[in-house]
Amino acid sequence: MSLVGIIIIQLLWLKNMVLLRQEQVRHRIQDGVTLAGNNLVVHKANYTIDNKSFPSLLPGDFSLEYLRPNTIGQRLSTSQITEIIVKAFHSYDLNKVKFEFGVAILPTSSMEKQSKNFVTVYNENNPRNYQYSVALNSPSGSETENLSPNEVLIVIAINYESMVFESLWLPIISAVVFTFLIMAAFYLTVRTMLRQKKLSEIKNDFINNMTHEFKTPLATISLAVDALRNEKVISDREKMGYFSTIIKEENKRMNRQVETILKAALMDKQEVQLLLRPMHAHQVIKEVVENFGLQLEEKNGKAELLLNAENDFIDADEVHFSNLIINLMDNAIKYSKEDQPPLISITTTSTVKSLVIVIEDNGIGMNKETVKRVFEKFYRAHTGNIHNVKGFGLGLSYVKTMVEAHGGQIKADSVLGKGSIFTIEIPLKKLQRQVVIPSAVPA
Repeated sequence: MSLVGIIIIQLLWLKNMVLLRQEQVRHRIQDGVTLAGNNLVVHKANYTIDNKSFPSLLPGDFSLEYLRPNTIGQRLSTSQITEIIVKAFHSYDLNKVKFEFGVAILPTSSMEKQSKNFVTVYNENNPRNYQYSVALNSPSGSETENLSPNEVLIVIAINYESMVFESLWLPIISAVVFTFLIMAAFYLTVRTMLRQKKLSEIKNDFINNMTHEFKTPLATISLAVDALRNEKVISDREKMGYFSTIIKEENKRMNRQVETILKAALMDKQEVQLLLRPMHAHQVIKEVVENFGLQLEEKNGKAELLLNAENDFIDADEVHFSNLIINLMDNAIKYSKEDQPPLISITTTSTVKSLVIVIEDNGIGMNKETVKRVFEKFYRAHTGNIHNVKGFGLGLSYVKTMVEAHGGQIKADSVLGKGSIFTIEIPLKKLQRQVVIPSAVPA
């Protein structure tokens, strides 16, 4: 059964429960009003002419008082009628129900007794109120039967629905909590499924990329070894040196890939230990850019340094700090446009507390979705279903981890087709103030 179906069932169950409880409360109000009416009729039936004394039998002395009809309004006050209704309601556990009442004489419907706000509530005709009436006729065989007019007791229970919801607060809360738990369980299930799917895709991408990264140098090494077995190559020292250099470089390349994966594992276990020492960031940046000189020349690219920071003195791990700059430079070159030479700009500024490093390129850029996820481990932007540039998707994740390990922060901005900007903030080294103690001045 779907989540929507369960919620609909819960809502229908609540609705039916509310309707059932409303019907039960209305029946109790009816029973309470009926009991109050019966108690009022008892007062009416007990009123007899025998209870009066006739002071004189002379027609002139006969009082018209004895000819007046015997009614509830004559016998009881408003407060007495209210008390009778309250007692009747208490008998049916309707203590919290507020009401207004009126006693009318039939058939004229003239109101003989009424509570203070009865007319106002009666004229409102509010659907949240419940009105019920009972006849106040003298019982058959009583002395007042046929001597008193018929009356009716009208009781209006004000906003009785509030009592319904008060009595249902526990089931309602239970239903809401149950529905929330179902929704939470459904959300967690879907989230777990999507996460498993994502992990599966990441695993497949990682295996494919790793296979490619290792197969390429292995194939190159295999070709170089086959070449070294050739008799012509064996007799040529220059060619021997050339193919030996290829094997060595490809071996270094494989070692770098293995180290990258091992570093990722160490970062997962939080076992990376930084050897912080004071250094000038500008010097490290210059050395990294110089190392990329050949790669930039191959693509007719250029790296522009605008090292404007007045203070570049930081506490950093030389290896990891240079690695994070290397990763950003490497990405800027790898993701450059094929028809345009890469142009990389590295700008530094300093604030009171931080060194700000901005690395900007004119490469292919990233869309908004890629920018949001670019620092995720193993995440790589796709072009269709094929990666334009092979790799493990660990570079920027490593950069972010190292920046944060140095107490800094990094953010990425990019426009698809125009390039990317990475901004790094690294805390400046706190210089200890030297306290100068003045020499004693002789008196």
